[in-house]
Amino acid sequence: MELKRVVVTGLGTINPIGNNITEYWESLKNGVSGSDMIQQFDASKFKTKFACEVKNFDPKAHFDRKEVRKLDLYAQYALIAAKEAVADAGFDLDAEDLTRAGVIWGSGIGGIKTFLDEVTGYANGDGTPRFSPFFIPKMISDIAAGHISMKYGFQGPNYGTVSACASSTHAMIDAMNYIRLGKADIFISGGSEASINEAGLGGFSSMQAISTNNEECQSASRPFCKTRDGFVMGEGAGALILEEYEHAKKRGAKIYAEIVGGGMSGDAYHLTATHPEGRGAINAMNMALKDANMQPEDLDYINVHGTSTPVGDIPELRAVKTVLGKHAYNVNISSTKSMTGHLLGAAGSVEAIASILAIQNSIVPPTINHREQDPDIDEKLNLTLHTAQKRPIRAALSNTFGFGGHNASVIFKSFTE
Repeated sequence: MELKRVVVTGLGTINPIGNNITEYWESLKNGVSGSDMIQQFDASKFKTKFACEVKNFDPKAHFDRKEVRKLDLYAQYALIAAKEAVADAGFDLDAEDLTRAGVIWGSGIGGIKTFLDEVTGYANGDGTPRFSPFFIPKMISDIAAGHISMKYGFQGPNYGTVSACASSTHAMIDAMNYIRLGKADIFISGGSEASINEAGLGGFSSMQAISTNNEECQSASRPFCKTRDGFVMGEGAGALILEEYEHAKKRGAKIYAEIVGGGMSGDAYHLTATHPEGRGAINAMNMALKDANMQPEDLDYINVHGTSTPVGDIPELRAVKTVLGKHAYNVNISSTKSMTGHLLGAAGSVEAIASILAIQNSIVPPTINHREQDPDIDEKLNLTLHTAQKRPIRAALSNTFGFGGHNASVIFKSFTE
């Protein structure tokens, strides 16, 4: 059976450095940090008092009062990103067979703010249960996919993927494979997360996973730097329209890139730490290349997971060197988490968009905030430090890894007929 080609025909986002695709790309090119002191709640008693929050966000600008009551923030972000992507793709939905249009959406945590508010309200009360009828539908991590499908009438495959920080990459790979196999023509895929609240910050802080560099909060996300001390929490959403090529061609759609391969693996090693030799990352990248029928030499850019944790950055770069061999010194590598922070379940989609825009514009976004060379990191690798670099990009690979040892790699390439 010959697999169908899958292309990207629409993009949408809301994230700490841009409330739409245009803003996001301008910030990426210019190395803008999205990190600052937390505004959503009083974090003064927390060890970490900063995060990469979405800026200038007012739910009432996007939803009416009744809708806001039904939507956790993570679902609001999902709908906003999806709306931009659908508009960007230029569909005439009345002309589409909506039974062949689906939604696969990732979130690592889902509606944690809703859970926090409802349980806090009960705990502070007199023991009488006064839970909202929207409590469960707002909280569950599949509901964003449901809301998107209801909004656009998409009646094809519809579900949520949950694999911690690899969630939205798994969603995109699943969507790609459904289209390849001829089971659907269109997918809205991606992910969203909104975990910057007392419970989210407190939980990651107690694990000692996040940076405590409050004094230099705007530059605290510093992947590969010797002085890195943990990731910076981010939030937001990224949405991609994946479409069967002939379907896109027939309706005259613009095509950003082709999605050509995906690899998924498990570390089978540790609850939260990556395998020290990058075992799972190696397997995921190799599988993605095989799936794409590509060689390591075909890659020009790798958007690495690169969270800015002491234990995570080094194994990933070791894995890149293992997979690419000598070609590792010819590719550009960067971590856009240095700018956006770590969007958890939404990271893969937002970073996939960065990779696609890099291909489109022949510009590699930088890794910012690097201060000091880590002696355990090969200084000959091109980590695209400080400023963006111009180069033709034939293909880009994007990595995402999650707690539990979940690994996913996806490859996009420049589109040709």
